[in-house]
Amino acid sequence: MNEHFKDYAKYTSANVLGMIGLSCYILADTFFVSRAMGSQGLAALNIAIPVYNFFHGCGLMVGMGGATRYAILKAGGFQKEQNRVFTNTVISAAFISVLFFLIGIFLSAPLVRVLGANEAVFSMCKTYLKILLMFSPMFILNDIVICFVRNDGGPRLAMAAMLTGSFSNIILDYVFMFVFDMGIKGAAIATGFSPLISLMVMSVFFIKRKNCFHFQYKKPDIKIAFRILSTGASSLAAELSSGIIMIVYNLIIIELEGNTGVAAYGIAANISLVVTAVYTGIAQGIQPIISRSTGEGNHRASVSVLKYAAVTVCLVSCAVYSCIFFGSDFIAGVFNSVKDHELQSMAQLVMKLYFTGCLFVGINIISAAFFSASGKPSAANIISLLRGFVLIIPGAFVMSAIWGLKGLCLSFAAAELVTFLLSLCFNAKKSRC
Repeated sequence: MNEHFKDYAKYTSANVLGMIGLSCYILADTFFVSRAMGSQGLAALNIAIPVYNFFHGCGLMVGMGGATRYAILKAGGFQKEQNRVFTNTVISAAFISVLFFLIGIFLSAPLVRVLGANEAVFSMCKTYLKILLMFSPMFILNDIVICFVRNDGGPRLAMAAMLTGSFSNIILDYVFMFVFDMGIKGAAIATGFSPLISLMVMSVFFIKRKNCFHFQYKKPDIKIAFRILSTGASSLAAELSSGIIMIVYNLIIIELEGNTGVAAYGIAANISLVVTAVYTGIAQGIQPIISRSTGEGNHRASVSVLKYAAVTVCLVSCAVYSCIFFGSDFIAGVFNSVKDHELQSMAQLVMKLYFTGCLFVGINIISAAFFSASGKPSAANIISLLRGFVLIIPGAFVMSAIWGLKGLCLSFAAAELVTFLLSLCFNAKKSRC
């Protein structure tokens, strides 16, 4: 078997499973909240979820950016620079964590109003959002440690940590919401405990002293920090795009269909989180290999790994859309505990239209990861910005104004398609280098 494929299979399988586990933080909340509080609780949760994308995106930005730089330097044998990268990664994350924590303490109510919550769901949304933001430092630290452990030869441990955290969230959701009857507050606390448990699992890596990176007590280096952030910016943009899409869609759907429409979109959006997690797992799996190959000057290995990733994305996308198209009634029913016929039919329509863009999403995510891991963040950032901001927002407003809810759902696929065509041009150019 080809050595490049062995590496690809090793890293991507671990990361896909781990990212699926990580995405289940919110999916588990969605399931239990829908069971406990119906469509109103589901709408409140969907309004609050984009903020999770924001701080998780910041965690991935510093984690992926720092780990990419670390892997390149490690391949070149630069031990001193490796530790400086890790140190500046942690310091950068500390500043970001404090910001999100303070927003949670002092600005959660205004933030909920900006996100579009009406009086029917305001209280539930505020409670969930405030608790989630107070736990944001743990999520960000967890993202960093996962990225560095993965790039330091521990992909399976990183996977085990993510899966353990996710599984514990499912158990704690049930305990807090149904045994202790804590409602949406219990869902938020259960989610907040998950990264703590994940970090406990990964502590084995440091206890056994397997880590080749160490924190050094030195003042921050602005140049190193900037390079870390710019390298990981595409990861932030990918998460921000998910969050911003949800915010824009929620605001439009509230006007078109009310809270029931938001709940219907929430079902599709949360399934999308899991699907995107698979693509992100593939992207994060190829990152250590491509960064190492870049450090070694082995361009052929990088291109081979990119091709493996593209084929995997195509196969996954075909399987996903087949499940959505033929199983939408069952999927909607899982989250529709009160048997709301309007919610059921609307959720099926949204899912079938929204997921027409899943193939393009996957290719765009791995393309951005490929350029970022190759030390070419500009192309990665262009791809991420196009799909996350430049195309989707105007497309959502224009297409929803013309075709209503159907146009809104298809605007997602249209933006991803245009970005996909551009990413093909970038990849073709890179492959000829």
